[in-house]
Amino acid sequence: MSDRLDDDTISDRLPDDWIHDGDAITRTYTFEEYLDGVAFASEVGDLADEAFHHPEITIRYDEVEVRFTDHEAGGVTSQDIELARRTDDRR
Repeated sequence: MSDRLDDDTISDRLPDDWIHDGDAITRTYTFEEYLDGVAFASEVGDLADEAFHHPEITIRYDEVEVRFTDHEAGGVTSQDIELARRTDDRR
């Protein structure tokens, strides 16, 4: 299990366009076509499954929201930050 990061560390390491929201980090991606968002969510799911660290993914018509947290650690960990970066690479 990774250790929970403090707020200052999260702020320093948080990728652009991600938001620190309580015990999680989130980002909303916008898509012109619904199925593009669905395909992206599937790619994020594959990435998360490889890391065995699964985000909450919410699919809307033209948006996909990704939310990472570590329930065991009780907040954001280095793994969440790394997966956020890798998620951005999929976009």
